[in-house]
Amino acid sequence: METVTLAIAVTALVLGFSALWMVSSQSRKISETRGGDLLDTVRQLDEDLSNVEIAVSRMQPHVASMQAQVASLSERLPGALRYAAVVTFDASEERTGHLSRSIALLNERRDGLVITLLVGSRQTLFFTKMIREGEGTEPLSPEERTAVERALGK
Repeated sequence: METVTLAIAVTALVLGFSALWMVSSQSRKISETRGGDLLDTVRQLDEDLSNVEIAVSRMQPHVASMQAQVASLSERLPGALRYAAVVTFDASEERTGHLSRSIALLNERRDGLVITLLVGSRQTLFFTKMIREGEGTEPLSPEERTAVERALGK
């Protein structure tokens, strides 16, 4: 136990002397680069710090404006488009080459819509259905349900 205490004490002394040596060498480097003694260097550093504080205080109105913009973006982000998926299929028995589509577009809250295009040889039909919390507000076709599930990674 005494050996451990002694080792800790020796380590603390070595670290203490190392820190003193580093501070001493840094202060010599600072005074050499600034061309004066340590007291002049400290005064110059104090003046530099005052200039930085003045510059920061001038930036405060800009910082407040940026904080307001970030808050606004954070509030709107859950409503932004986050999930999307497309399912292709044949809408008719004519086998036209999977030209029909169901497209799910959802936000972070899993709200959005499904757009369905039914492509046939004579006409194209266009439908939209609302999605709330990942579920259709009206019944979804199997392709629409698949599009929503794929968008949500299910």
